Amino acid sequence: MNDQNKNQTSTEHIDDLNELMRRRREELEELHKLGINPYPYNYNVTDSSTSIINSFTDEQPPREVAVAGRIMSIRRMGKASFCHLQDAQGRIQAYLKKDDLGGSYDTFKLLDIGDIIGVEGYVFKTKMGEISIHARKLEILSKSLRPLPIVKEKVDEQGNKTIFDPFSDKELRYRQRYVDLAVNVKVREVFVKRSLILRAMRKFLDERGYLEVETPILQPIYGGAFARPFTTHHNALDIDLYLRIADELYLKRLIVGGYDGVYEFAKDFRNEGMDRSHNPEFTMMELYVAYKDYIWMMNLVEEMVSTVALAVNGTMKWKVGENEIDFTPPWKRISMYDVIKEYTGKDLRDKSEEEIRRFAKELRIEIEPGMGRGSIIDEIFSEKVEAKLIQPTFITDYPVEMSPLAKKHRSEPGLVERFEVMVNGHELCNAFSELNDPIDQRQRFEEQMKLRARGDEEAQVLDEDYLRALEYGMPPTAGLGIGIDRLTMLFTNQDSIRDVLFFPQMKRE
Repeated sequence: MNDQNKNQTSTEHIDDLNELMRRRREELEELHKLGINPYPYNYNVTDSSTSIINSFTDEQPPREVAVAGRIMSIRRMGKASFCHLQDAQGRIQAYLKKDDLGGSYDTFKLLDIGDIIGVEGYVFKTKMGEISIHARKLEILSKSLRPLPIVKEKVDEQGNKTIFDPFSDKELRYRQRYVDLAVNVKVREVFVKRSLILRAMRKFLDERGYLEVETPILQPIYGGAFARPFTTHHNALDIDLYLRIADELYLKRLIVGGYDGVYEFAKDFRNEGMDRSHNPEFTMMELYVAYKDYIWMMNLVEEMVSTVALAVNGTMKWKVGENEIDFTPPWKRISMYDVIKEYTGKDLRDKSEEEIRRFAKELRIEIEPGMGRGSIIDEIFSEKVEAKLIQPTFITDYPVEMSPLAKKHRSEPGLVERFEVMVNGHELCNAFSELNDPIDQRQRFEEQMKLRARGDEEAQVLDEDYLRALEYGMPPTAGLGIGIDRLTMLFTNQDSIRDVLFFPQMKRE
């Protein structure tokens, strides 16, 4: 199709849309003239579509119900009509007859697909075997002024379903999530499952006695991760503040204060690029438990994720894209150096920054001049290893340069006690034996500041108040951060983070 034809098609579509919207406004005016309020204040719903269908039996006497929902299909046949209503639970058919509804039936002629109505009547089964509502009363609850992009289905004799005219344009779906949810019922199920994940995780943590807390989103100093922050200004205090990139340093202050275990479901914000696994606003669950280490935390993560899997999906195994993922413990454990050697053939232990930089160049990995040894290793891992880790895998024992908040390894110099879990080629969570030596922590922060001076904008910032807290004494502590959005992607078989966020960040229209 050439540009002229494209423009013509686009113009025709807009003209059709404008005509439909004009007609709906005329119907709205007609409703007003009839003395009907098309936007009433409430409606007494007594039943849902699913409860009606699930409880129906042929032996039961006619049961009176009242349901409300959006009209998703209409079949007008003179003095009788059928329509399907969609509520939060599903769909049910309504049978509308002029002899029963009187003037309300004439009102139905002014209704369209997308309008929200309430129907009172009794439940019966049609000759075609469909459980339906024989309407005795009809009330309009909201007149829709824009036509829905209705998805049509056809089922053949073998039960195979064919979808016509799907509302499938990704960008339009993300921008108009309200339309997406209205016409694509499967999308709703993703977000119901997301809620189940959060509920199951809370139950798991609460049963172990950990306290759910809240920490500041606006922070005078950002920390706890390698990321650039979003900056804002507080007018009354006349100071710049940052949207948190993590809540780690505040949660560990609470461990200093005497709590044995705290966790938070937190919105975090990182001023970074966007792709299928990154959104600038995302949800993390961070957990800190006193007197534990990263080995204990590995066992807890296996137990927690597998428990949530059973609670949400009823199984430990399911397809994610082309891969079947098995969350059954125990998961594979391998060190950072060993997994890089396994996939690249190169052992980076004891190698200098220059040697590692040369190796990255051999692998054709782009390295910024300001990157230090740890950042280069991280880039090699990201480019050459991460995508190949499909089954849940603990990557352990990172170089000290990569982890300024983790405790030095108890037996291997140059490493820290840290792990990340990789699943289906993406990082799912990050955990440490937390560094609680204030002198060592200050030195690590100072090394990070040197990297910032070299141009590494994501290096961490020195936080004097956090150091002061450590100087009062923090017990040995295990810490964990797990990405809720990525966990939801895994549990719902979605390949983009935007598909598990109601309102992902988008460019302006």
